Amino acid sequence: METETIVEVDAAAPDTAISPDLFGVFFEDLNHAADGGLYAELVQNRSFEYSPDHRPEWHALTAWELLERDGAAGSVTVSVEAPLHPANPHHAVLRTTTAGADGRGAALRNEGFDGVAVREGERYDVSLFARLADGTADRLVAQIESRDGSRVYGRAELGPVHGSWERHSAVITCEETDPDARFTVVAGGIGTVHLDLVSLFPQATFHDRPGGLRADLAQVIADLKPKFVRFPGGCVAHGLGLANMYRWPETIGPLHERRQQRNLWGYHQSMGLGYFEYFQFCEDIGAKPLPVVPAGVCCQNTEPTGQVGIPEEEMPAYVAEVLALVEWANGPADSPWGSLRAAAGHPEPFGLEYLGVGNEDTITDTFRDRFSRIHDALREHHPEIMVVGTVGPSPTGEDWEKGWAFARERSVPVVDEHSYKSPRWFLENTRRFDGMDREGPHLYIGEYAARDNDMGSAVAEAADMIAMERNGDVVRLASYAPLLAKRGHTQWLPDLVYFDNTNVWPTLNYHVQHMHSVNSGDTALPVTVVGAPHARPVPETARHGVHIGTGHDTRAEFADARIGLLGAEAEPAPDFADWAAASGNWEPEGDGRIQQTAYGADDARLVLAEAAAGPSYAFSVRVRKNGGEGFTIGFAETSLGNRYQWSVGGWLNRGMRLQRVDDGVVHDLNDAVAGPVETGRWYELRVEVDGRRIRCFRDGELVHDLEDDPAAPEVFAVSAVRDSSAGDVIVKIANSTSEPVAVRLRLAGADVGTGLVRTSLAAPPHATSRFGPAPASPAEDRLTGPVCDIPPYSFTVLRSRPGTRPEEDQE
Repeated sequence: METETIVEVDAAAPDTAISPDLFGVFFEDLNHAADGGLYAELVQNRSFEYSPDHRPEWHALTAWELLERDGAAGSVTVSVEAPLHPANPHHAVLRTTTAGADGRGAALRNEGFDGVAVREGERYDVSLFARLADGTADRLVAQIESRDGSRVYGRAELGPVHGSWERHSAVITCEETDPDARFTVVAGGIGTVHLDLVSLFPQATFHDRPGGLRADLAQVIADLKPKFVRFPGGCVAHGLGLANMYRWPETIGPLHERRQQRNLWGYHQSMGLGYFEYFQFCEDIGAKPLPVVPAGVCCQNTEPTGQVGIPEEEMPAYVAEVLALVEWANGPADSPWGSLRAAAGHPEPFGLEYLGVGNEDTITDTFRDRFSRIHDALREHHPEIMVVGTVGPSPTGEDWEKGWAFARERSVPVVDEHSYKSPRWFLENTRRFDGMDREGPHLYIGEYAARDNDMGSAVAEAADMIAMERNGDVVRLASYAPLLAKRGHTQWLPDLVYFDNTNVWPTLNYHVQHMHSVNSGDTALPVTVVGAPHARPVPETARHGVHIGTGHDTRAEFADARIGLLGAEAEPAPDFADWAAASGNWEPEGDGRIQQTAYGADDARLVLAEAAAGPSYAFSVRVRKNGGEGFTIGFAETSLGNRYQWSVGGWLNRGMRLQRVDDGVVHDLNDAVAGPVETGRWYELRVEVDGRRIRCFRDGELVHDLEDDPAAPEVFAVSAVRDSSAGDVIVKIANSTSEPVAVRLRLAGADVGTGLVRTSLAAPPHATSRFGPAPASPAEDRLTGPVCDIPPYSFTVLRSRPGTRPEEDQE
């Protein structure tokens, strides 16, 4: 008889309540997720507010071009005189000096966001603000046309234009489908007209809301059935510098009165997708809003200041601003801030329950002071609001420990923790929630991802979510991040959903999120697993490999590599000419030195396999940076893609980190230690390996002293929950092994019956999904007995409705 794994669920035992808000989503304007993405506006730089401060190559007329067709002549400039609104200071000045053969003047054409995607038969709202400065150019024509201008797909007249700012609007019905169209505004004659907030919007938005969200992108998020939506960040919330903070009052009200600004991720935020649109979207999809406001400090990665707090004299006003958010969201329509919500078309309160304060902030005295003032004011004036604090950027390290201690001291009800780690790390840490203090702060895992969009990562995330569900009494909320990424505009990988102007590609990771979310339960049931497969040990060699390397776009030279037993005199390593170039461009120099000279290279490595007799040895090398960021020193390489490395001057040359590489995926083992790398200076780097203990020295000074002793990975993870509203018992199984597993499911206190429904997602571990259809999607069938085959590298959900007649359970 084939060996079976027995999964026993005691549906009659006392159960544990699961947070009703466990699985949600996090939207941050990263990877061009808002403008040109979820926000359905088709005109790029519609308010002429682009700037070299956003990107060096940008200016106020980026994405626009002057057209002088059919004999028309003119010019276009940008002015800040007598603006439409102080928050929107720039506007275009379109001047026609010679009319064309048809009597029309000069025109402005917009390229959109990688083109203007339009569809035959659909209607588009056109609007702009205009004023006539001089002449007779008092009428405007808006049209959708082909990229070369030879075909016009639809047009509308806007006018008459007067001497003061006025809003003009019309509707264009498009006559053709074109993913790469253009939008043009043509002056009606000779003269000068000023233009601002030029907009082309599809009427077919999500829930048909004017000025709303792109329907297909919004729908793929809605299909996840998220219990909450966290926004606007992430790092976008606290910004690079105090002036770059995301201030919620500046994102509501009329579009031309919203302050646009540089996006922390290196582009522009029009704020068309602001707080009102966020809250409205949450309501449309039945999700709770979870806004995040800055904790009175900017991002610690701000150059050159680092973390800075809002000045003392401005803190009372800022605390009032945070309190005003609660009134805006929940106050009556006749309250000062509630009236603004009502004026926008929503007289009823939104029902805000959660409010995040801070994001990945370094736990400094300044942070503690600013956070405490905000938290205390919320507790005094709005005790009904559940505050979500922050414990730094990682699930380990000094900030994480300080953050948890501070949260306990202040009695913060929920803290936000982030995990961007390798798939193996997630499997090693599925039991980390089991020992949490049930009386302390609850946990929100606000950002997590297993570092790839392949099936190996997806099933590791499935196992991690199973662990969250098993501990749903203390793990209150969780959301994968980032959510969206546009083709050609990604700053971060991996992501949950990829898209371009006409396509949306959910990933394998998305399917895992969907399967978990739509199969949520309200109580966790006891589960016993007998005969579960165990992790195979990572193959190890008797000797360890080492490497030298450079980080992103870095050139460096290396000399005097030495390797020896710990405590003994280190011997010179073999000549660099005998090392193997895994990546990069390595050129020998005189005196036994070698240079890595490639520009644009990322993580170039020169490897010496089987260099050290493990497990106790020392490896040292001298290194000098010639340009770029920093370098890496690798060691304890036991098999291909499995090693440790010391990153010196990584992450924009901000500091030093000790990292582990699992199956080629890098993740940090500790917080960064300050210590940027100077160009042209020689450093002596030394690593001592003593079993699991690692010590790193720079120029003889101890930088890291860490013992990495991970738990055995849980490669076959199981949870069971009850969905009381449906009367179902739900069993979830993540199998990250390479073998199929025959599972016999036994439910005590409930019947398996003939109604067992199986939903399964399976694919090879390195099958990847990004800009294209996922290599697999969930498949559903019905089982007629209690034995279920679980495929390798798979996530399976089994639903059984108690009360049906069970079949004979034959051994």
